Amino acid sequence: MRAPDSSPKIYLAPMEGVVDFQVRELLSALGGIDGCVTEFVRVTDQLLPRKVFRRFGPELAHGSVTSSGCPVKLQLLGSNPEFVALNATRAVDAGATAIDLNFGCPAKTVNRSQGGACLLREPDKVGAIVAAVRQALPAAIPVSAKIRLGFEDRSRYLDNALAVAEAGADELTVHARSKVDGYKPPAYWEYIAEINAALSIPVIANGEVWTLADYHRCRAVSGSTQVMIGRGLLARPDLARQIKADLAGEDYIPMPWSEVCQLLHGYYRQSQPLYPTKFGGNRIKQWLMYLQRSYPEAAHFFESIKREREPAAFEAAFLAAAG
Repeated sequence: MRAPDSSPKIYLAPMEGVVDFQVRELLSALGGIDGCVTEFVRVTDQLLPRKVFRRFGPELAHGSVTSSGCPVKLQLLGSNPEFVALNATRAVDAGATAIDLNFGCPAKTVNRSQGGACLLREPDKVGAIVAAVRQALPAAIPVSAKIRLGFEDRSRYLDNALAVAEAGADELTVHARSKVDGYKPPAYWEYIAEINAALSIPVIANGEVWTLADYHRCRAVSGSTQVMIGRGLLARPDLARQIKADLAGEDYIPMPWSEVCQLLHGYYRQSQPLYPTKFGGNRIKQWLMYLQRSYPEAAHFFESIKREREPAAFEAAFLAAAG
């Protein structure tokens, strides 16, 4: 097992249907992010073809890093230890340099299929899945897991954390809420402090970090030097860069709306070929919902395009927003 790394690190959280490879590319290029995780690849009772892993993680074809050099882990979700391990092996053959295991997804469709957070009701099964993957892969390939504090409640948080660590995982990320808690504030960072006290592997704190002040509170309460941020980085794309500047004692001027708008415009143009015209702007609308938390201008932009579908309308909206 690797020696724990206590240096401050910031990770971009995996978010199904939101943080795709293009978002990873854009946000990691801004700076401050030390690692990313793909959307989960769902594993059932079959061996997936190589192209599936590369569809979720195109970075696998380029050393499992973004173009700015940010490492990317491939995430798997499944409940059958044998097939999760077999697919982890195939993912590594396809270019994955690190495997993450999802025990935190709260989606009902996923949980009904015995995946994600529902597995937290069975710490022994969580441990069995982690152990199977760890044993199947070369020692040089890190294996990590992401959990919530529980399913129906937060009573088994330590059981699951210990199961992950004792099964040989190199790292654990804890979203500091249960499945029932969903995404409602607060995040219960104090539970992560107890997990940190019990485990010798690095524990990454996740949940409800929207601002620089939130980041510092999260670290102080959880005891973790490593923090994973999802929605907070969508609401303020340069948040990781701001945090790193603060840690270095440097002055920092947050990204103005004009730069954020340029980022969105680039994302729109890159993603446009991937979707039918009627769906082409959906990802932009989704991102604008998060941006409204930090930028009042995002609300006006959203109102101007919320019923639009045609590329020309989006291009006109971007032109208007740029002033």
